[in-house]
Amino acid sequence: MAEEREKRIIQTAVPPESEGTRLDAYLSARFTYRSRAEWQKTVRAGEILLNGNRTRPSRLLHAGEELSFELSDDSEPEVRTDFAVLHETPDFLVVSKPGNLPVHPAGCYFANTLRMLLRKEYGELFVVNRLDRETSGLVLLARNGTAARKLSRLVEHRGVRKQYIVFVHGLFPHESLSADGFLSSDPRSEVRKKRRFSFEKTEAPDAEPCRTDFTRLATDGSLSMLECRLHTGRFHQIRATLFSLGFPVVGDKLYGPDDTLYLRYTKKALTGEDKRRLLLDRQALHAWRMEFISPFDRKELSFEAPLPPELLRLKEQCLAPDSENVPTGIMPRFSES
Repeated sequence: MAEEREKRIIQTAVPPESEGTRLDAYLSARFTYRSRAEWQKTVRAGEILLNGNRTRPSRLLHAGEELSFELSDDSEPEVRTDFAVLHETPDFLVVSKPGNLPVHPAGCYFANTLRMLLRKEYGELFVVNRLDRETSGLVLLARNGTAARKLSRLVEHRGVRKQYIVFVHGLFPHESLSADGFLSSDPRSEVRKKRRFSFEKTEAPDAEPCRTDFTRLATDGSLSMLECRLHTGRFHQIRATLFSLGFPVVGDKLYGPDDTLYLRYTKKALTGEDKRRLLLDRQALHAWRMEFISPFDRKELSFEAPLPPELLRLKEQCLAPDSENVPTGIMPRFSES
């Protein structure tokens, strides 16, 4: 008997800013994995329900109305699946994931996510630390509810120490820098979810303290390889901080050279010149090291995830003029003082 495909029902309420927008225009902007013409075909086939009823692509939406449709795994964008389970216990898994693989179901991703792919072998899992879809590296997952609560408390109380490798455009001028300040929404950006960092507290109501320590490992003048140690766990902390300091992350569409890159990316309209400027099809951020004392047996644990090939190439470019900072073939270690 053929294996039944995973399916889920997507339900979304029309936001106030989409009042008066055509249904097909809203769908293609909100769910970018299909074109506007593809969404029109889906609506005409009766696969999209508005307030529980079939409708037409040209229907003008009103704030608060509910859209729903069924999403099967063959509707999802393709992802990388070359993840590796580095450590396994009865209570948790430590996994090294590639870039361009979502950790958990969200948006247009459901079956094609790390948690759902792992579930085929390990059953139900609870994600303890999340990484952005494009970020590679270490992910911690609990295997039962009790373990999830213990590990989540450990993360909440800063008991899990994480270090990242990141590649940025430009010559990072500091051998080490502690960016101790505040993150808040960026009113200058056309993108609502974009954030900005400042050393001084702003008047923004969503301003929250954050601290990231950066160490320059290598540079060739046009690119710099940094190691990052997080003291707080804020949304977009590393990327927003580096962007505000003037060093956008390689491959980052949102915190890249300018907002127009992200706006074109959401419309699947990146040009050849855009891709040349980005250098990579993913942001060059990698969660390479994780340390914590196990809440189950009190053992000190340390895990490392090697750089994936696309980031190794950037490392080789950066190493030549600063090769004494990172011995060839050896992952750098953060030195705590």
